[in-house]
Amino acid sequence: MLDQHEIYEQILFESLGTMVELKSASLVAAGNHNQGIRIESNSGIFFLKLNFDHERDILYKEAEGLSLIRKATFLKVPETYGCGRVEDYNFLLSEFIPEGKTKHDYWENLGLGLAHLHLTSQNEFGLENDNYIASIHQKNLQTANWVDFYIEQRLEPLIGKAYFDRLIPLEFLKKFQEIYPKLESNFPKEKPSLVHGDLWSGNVIATPDGEPCFIDPAVYFGHREMDIAFSRLFGGFDSKFYESYESVLPLELGFEDRMGLYNLYPLLVHLNLFGVAYLPGIERIINRFVK
Repeated sequence: MLDQHEIYEQILFESLGTMVELKSASLVAAGNHNQGIRIESNSGIFFLKLNFDHERDILYKEAEGLSLIRKATFLKVPETYGCGRVEDYNFLLSEFIPEGKTKHDYWENLGLGLAHLHLTSQNEFGLENDNYIASIHQKNLQTANWVDFYIEQRLEPLIGKAYFDRLIPLEFLKKFQEIYPKLESNFPKEKPSLVHGDLWSGNVIATPDGEPCFIDPAVYFGHREMDIAFSRLFGGFDSKFYESYESVLPLELGFEDRMGLYNLYPLLVHLNLFGVAYLPGIERIINRFVK
């Protein structure tokens, strides 16, 4: 069995295709699922993400998502160098981006960059392959209609999982499903947009030059208002971000009223990951639309 030093060197070798001397490794981020490690070597400094997830392709799908976003926006997105599995670790080796201070037009540039991303489109909602949001499997079967996609690929799998895992009773499952017929009249008709998919403030960082950088996406072609609603769920985004975004892609009237319907999905993700503390937020949205 390899020790930690040897694991890092093996990852560098598999990713870069040459023997690399490891100089240092330090933990810079630790969540419920992933570890983030700063790797310094004679070939440069890298960011290494590790986890023990049984889904062996989970970080490969993240690398694919980063690549899609990188091609679709002028904003910074980390370069990726390799992903795979060493010992019991899934790994993703990418560019290390030291966090800087936001410059004066940071939020305006972030809004413009997200609008640029959302201008990337295709004929159907979804993606060629499934992927993940955090550690949760995200279905992406391509679908012509947004509401069908949202119900079948987003809401129903996760509310069903919550019921199966005994996080909600059958009574609430049935009440939740009563929201489905109401969605068609609430969502504006728009073409599919490439979305970040996990757009909260922790997944945007400032580069050393003070420019915004997207990290940790859960991409698919969806309704662009999903990203805007998610960014509002936990706060942390300046009003200049929204003003800049709408200077390119204005939101249709009534967004404030329908925002909660979009946020049912991230709230279900959090319910399934972290437990019933997130259930009241879901109940408030459902109670508003289902009497």
